[in-house]
Amino acid sequence: MNSKVWFITGASRGFGRIWAEAALERGDKVAATARNIDSLAGLKEKYGEQVLTLALDVTKPGQAKSAIDEAHAYFGRLDIVLNNAGYSLVGTIEEASAEDIKAMYETNVFGAVAVIQAALPLLRQQGGGHILGTSSNLGHVVLPVIGYYCSTKWAFEAIHESLAAEVKDFGIKVTIIEPGAYATEFGSQESLKFAAGMEIYSDFKNQFFGKLRDLERGDPNATPQALFQVVDTENPPLRFHLGSHNLPWVRSAYEERLALWENWDPISSSAQGIAK
Repeated sequence: MNSKVWFITGASRGFGRIWAEAALERGDKVAATARNIDSLAGLKEKYGEQVLTLALDVTKPGQAKSAIDEAHAYFGRLDIVLNNAGYSLVGTIEEASAEDIKAMYETNVFGAVAVIQAALPLLRQQGGGHILGTSSNLGHVVLPVIGYYCSTKWAFEAIHESLAAEVKDFGIKVTIIEPGAYATEFGSQESLKFAAGMEIYSDFKNQFFGKLRDLERGDPNATPQALFQVVDTENPPLRFHLGSHNLPWVRSAYEERLALWENWDPISSSAQGIAK
């Protein structure tokens, strides 16, 4: 198997760092990006010319284009473009400010779009490639207190599903990676932003966080081989659950939704009317 060239955002920690190192270990080449390039120094020291480290704030489209162009020029091609940068906003729907919500969308949604739009002309020119996006099982189901974060993942999923249909004829593949709960740094202060709290929600949030603390988390270091199977197959899936807990939860959620829609279908259908 020929080595692949990756472009990874958010490669300083968490899944981004684990997947970047695993790709390098198997002989692939990686353009690793992060807002603070110093956080990537260890990769450069260990892997030398096999890795290109770049400073990238995905909320700045000009930086995204420059980083994509530099990586493509350095390696001569880009086989995999992995949008992994993101963070979560913690707060109820009432608590979160418009500024906090917009800032998260700038990273989680518009930042990913900036990277995709910068990469597409080069992927078309070279005759193909594979766009990966790190979403979440929360792209299908929703939890309270992080509802705005969940909403970014629903938007992220819709964008990638539409993209997959639009670029298929160019030989470009799209896969949405949907991790469940893992013991990564995603719960650290660097990956979370807290909305100003309101006392009325204190008890509710304490109960919510108590349940989260008891949640079984997967080992992120067990994920690279599964990811490699996705990128190495000729026909990768549009959506790929990462972990064993996602499918039961998502299946249950969709069964409930279908049952509800079917129960209300007579009334829903009565609203169709007859066009004159």
